[in-house]
Amino acid sequence: MELSQQSIHDVIHPTAAFSEAPVGIASNSPDRDGTTTTSWYDSPLNPKNRIDSLAVLERPLWRIDGCTAYGSQFYAIPLFIGTPLPMRIDVFIPEPARLSPVLKKVLDVDVAFHTTSGSRIAVLGITRHILRILQHWTSTQDNPAQIFDNVPFGSRIVFENLPVNVADARISIARTHYLERQLLSLPSLQRYWGTGVQTPPTIDISEVSYVSQLHDSVCLVKIQDKIWIFKALTSYTKYLYHELRQLLLIEPHPNIVARPVHLVMKKCSFGNKVAVVGFTLEYHVHGSLRDLLPFLRIHNKVSLADETKWAIQLASALVHLRGTSKIFYPDLRLDNIVLSASRDVVMVDFEQRGVWCEFAAPEVNALEYVRLLAVDEEIPVDVQKKYADILTEMLPNWEAMGEGEEYVWPSSGYNVPWSCLTPTEQEACEVYMLGRVLWCIFEGNSAPQRAAVWLSYRWEPSVEFPGYTRTPARVQKLIDHCTRGRQPGMSKLIVREGNQLVLRKYEKMGLSTPQSVQETARDWWSMEIKESEVWLKQRMEGMKRGDWNENYYDRPTLKEVLSELEAFRDEAGLRS
Repeated sequence: MELSQQSIHDVIHPTAAFSEAPVGIASNSPDRDGTTTTSWYDSPLNPKNRIDSLAVLERPLWRIDGCTAYGSQFYAIPLFIGTPLPMRIDVFIPEPARLSPVLKKVLDVDVAFHTTSGSRIAVLGITRHILRILQHWTSTQDNPAQIFDNVPFGSRIVFENLPVNVADARISIARTHYLERQLLSLPSLQRYWGTGVQTPPTIDISEVSYVSQLHDSVCLVKIQDKIWIFKALTSYTKYLYHELRQLLLIEPHPNIVARPVHLVMKKCSFGNKVAVVGFTLEYHVHGSLRDLLPFLRIHNKVSLADETKWAIQLASALVHLRGTSKIFYPDLRLDNIVLSASRDVVMVDFEQRGVWCEFAAPEVNALEYVRLLAVDEEIPVDVQKKYADILTEMLPNWEAMGEGEEYVWPSSGYNVPWSCLTPTEQEACEVYMLGRVLWCIFEGNSAPQRAAVWLSYRWEPSVEFPGYTRTPARVQKLIDHCTRGRQPGMSKLIVREGNQLVLRKYEKMGLSTPQSVQETARDWWSMEIKESEVWLKQRMEGMKRGDWNENYYDRPTLKEVLSELEAFRDEAGLRS
């Protein structure tokens, strides 16, 4: 089955249990032997379908730093205007599923669906074709710098089509005035938060120079010759302001990202509002552990002492958060852990959106399945209402947490599943995620499983959780204790192979069919949802009676995990 936004809905999300329509097989779909039947009209051999060139431009006017949104949004940077500002004006192309199979193949469009980093997509045909279209479009304008005159923050360069001939591209600028209306002034935020939240100094965006985009919400910028992280969102600004407040309230800890240094301001197009468009943070040059850990392991650049130190630092940071700030941390994965210049780990990302289900604790998954079904508009209405009612019983007015993109005060966050949990349950779920991260650290892998089919890693895991190849026995026991209640995920049955979703048992055999994949997903999700409903019913009844065991799977506390890691370090003689 071809990987697409629709296949994620029909296979990867719990909505698969209610996706009744069989998946159609396109006329240009692969045959059993892997070949593709294509008419002469659509054939790449037909001169009208040939792309003139995908060679690297000698004097490019643009650069692409990466992509997101399943390969439909590209971070395009103009090279013809001197030092650009971090205005987040990205290029949007038509949804890849709408493109012809031949064009998708020629341009490697499907690879961009699950690949995001600039260095990895630079060699793709789609990246080079976009650059050539931008080159032609820019060169035909009298003053291309005017593209960026007086445009709202986060505006879009929209490709209305993606033609073979670059001259046939239809391009428009979508001015995101709606986004600037969402953005808030500093006095507004101060009025919301009161005097208990001390805000950092402000700086105008004109004094901030763009360096490079790291991912959809984070780029590198330069301010007075120093490099900083610039955090900004081009949609759902409520998460930006929620994270900002969290970071300003968290008590300092050496392994938690330091408080923001600047608030970046921009005068908006309407009403003369000067809004907070983002904030800067300290830049940790080594980047996240997700790609760094496997690299260090492969090149024998990491020791057991390093791994143990990082494990202790993470556990210490989580204990600190729970003991001082009273907030939950639902985003624990290697992507959100960076390595400082002194080779210490630092936790980042406090939007509190949460992680994908194969990274999360089963308690959170049970609630997230219900939430996804309660808000989906493609499944039957009666099914949607059933799960909305279940959620309402646990968290009245939960709908308000998901409504709209703008920040409305008062707000304690927007994570529905975690808001359903008690503090004790939240800690147990943090311990579960910590156990999974400990496995990644001691095994030297990017992730526990090949689970997120829409994201490929530079180094895919060679062994998957809960298998062990190099973790010390005592740490294995601790990890197993932390991850009590774990269940095999759907990745045991369905995996991504290139740009296809296939049955794992038929991987690299060419025997999977879209129908078998969807049927397998439907059966698995039906059982998973049923078991989640049973568990949630038991929990609600136990909560009403007052005898519910909030640490249902009997995991250790964060302090107990920290103590055990410190004991392992001392007994192994690993103290530096």
